[in-house]
Amino acid sequence: MPLKIYLAAAIGAIILLLPILGRAQTAPCVSPEYLQFDFWIGDWIVYGQKGKFAGTNRIQREYGGCVLHERYDTGKGYSGESLNTYDASRKVWHQTWVDTSGTLLLLDGGIKDGKMVLEGSGVDASGHPIKHRITWSSNADGTVRQFWESTDVKGNWTVAFDGKYTRK
Repeated sequence: MPLKIYLAAAIGAIILLLPILGRAQTAPCVSPEYLQFDFWIGDWIVYGQKGKFAGTNRIQREYGGCVLHERYDTGKGYSGESLNTYDASRKVWHQTWVDTSGTLLLLDGGIKDGKMVLEGSGVDASGHPIKHRITWSSNADGTVRQFWESTDVKGNWTVAFDGKYTRK
């Protein structure tokens, strides 16, 4: 193939691909919904009941800004992580949590009264169905409260964890 024809074909192919390449480079996760959980991003020291140290947590935006990746560690052999994203097709936030105890927690929800509220169901150690509800709230002093409730076998809500996140 003569060089002129080859170059013309190559330039034509590039021109045809420009719209596709341009779409691939745009950030898909910049709408306001994707930013609703940004108050949780950071490096944190987590305190539980009575201000007792509960662990450290790092939440980072990853995958082109589409995912909040949480990494939690107590420093005592227990750790876990979650992937959090806004699911635009269902118009909900989703979290998948896994940890060193073998727990898998799947939660969905969104902003309610200025707080992130995610809920899901599972089974307890005895195989009884339970529900989980975790609420994250941004406090005026820059801390974040994580309030985790679960149901008991009778369906009554009990506190599983009430933590305060303080920036490192």
